[in-house]
Amino acid sequence: MAMKTELWVARDDLRRTKIVESEQQPLEVGQIRVAIEKMGLTANNVSYAVSGEAIGYWKYFPAEGEWGKVPGWAMADVVESRSNAIAEGERLYGFFPMASEVILKPGHVADDFFMDVSEHRAELPALYNQYRRTKGEPEALQKLEDERCLLFPLFVTSFVLYDYLIDNQFFGAQQIIIGSISSKTGFGLAHLLKNDPNVTHKVVGLTSSGNVPFVESLNCCDQIVTYGSEDAIDASLPAAWIDMSGDGPLTGKLHHLLRENMVESCVVGATHWEAERKRDKDLPGAKPKFFFAPGHIAKRDAEWGHGEIWRRGSEAGAAIARSISDQIAVEAISGSGDVARIWCDMLDNKVSPSRGIMISL
Repeated sequence: MAMKTELWVARDDLRRTKIVESEQQPLEVGQIRVAIEKMGLTANNVSYAVSGEAIGYWKYFPAEGEWGKVPGWAMADVVESRSNAIAEGERLYGFFPMASEVILKPGHVADDFFMDVSEHRAELPALYNQYRRTKGEPEALQKLEDERCLLFPLFVTSFVLYDYLIDNQFFGAQQIIIGSISSKTGFGLAHLLKNDPNVTHKVVGLTSSGNVPFVESLNCCDQIVTYGSEDAIDASLPAAWIDMSGDGPLTGKLHHLLRENMVESCVVGATHWEAERKRDKDLPGAKPKFFFAPGHIAKRDAEWGHGEIWRRGSEAGAAIARSISDQIAVEAISGSGDVARIWCDMLDNKVSPSRGIMISL
């Protein structure tokens, strides 16, 4: 019996990992076995782990006891099939665990995608249950595999945030302050705002001093502010705070700086995942709230037609990816030990934003 390899992470201590090797499970009727060739490793994976309990990311690929399997976006191949709709040899793109393989149950099959209809995923956000059948997609898209894994999900989120701001007339803000601007979702949003001729709002990016040269190279901000120098922000301008960091004290500091001029406060990510998450309950200005991208996607699906915002976001993501390709160097890291180490490096913010890490087990 062939073996499979998985990287498990302690849900209450993300640096604690273990490699789990086990025999392959036999397929049931309707299932397919998918070999995961390569996965993008970014701060997005960290956000999935940090919010795994609250949003349910741990439930997509359950582990045992205190352990979880961190999900991410990957390219994979169907290596065995007991499905009438999906044949061996198909290339897939979608949401997978850090593992050498996974078993899926295709349903709602179309020429270019299917949904995983495994019972344990039925109540989870459908966005992550869709798998793209790449042979049914444009050839140009098929050539962007690394970019799809590393950048597209983040840039689609950037686009959803951009559309959310536009849909709400920017909440009356005159400046958009983006926390952790060096994150891919952060600079993707800044890129979309800066390159839209109809958007005249000031784009302010917050980052660490070490990331300033990288952010400057992207040319997507009107003002770059380093952590600790937040007083450089113009508190007289109404602001929308888009927080990729999940840093509660930082959000509190900005609210007290801007006071009633903080007209929107939106928590998106958790790049500062070990920072204190709690905030004062009675902050001046708009009440901070967590941004759940699938919620806005569902709104646009109802208004524009199912999948249209994802299509527009993917097109925007491809354009951003092409524009910044010179700033991102893709690295392939394989083997369970090296993957566990780069995961911990990502947790410890030791991975430069200019590195594009593709992992394989």
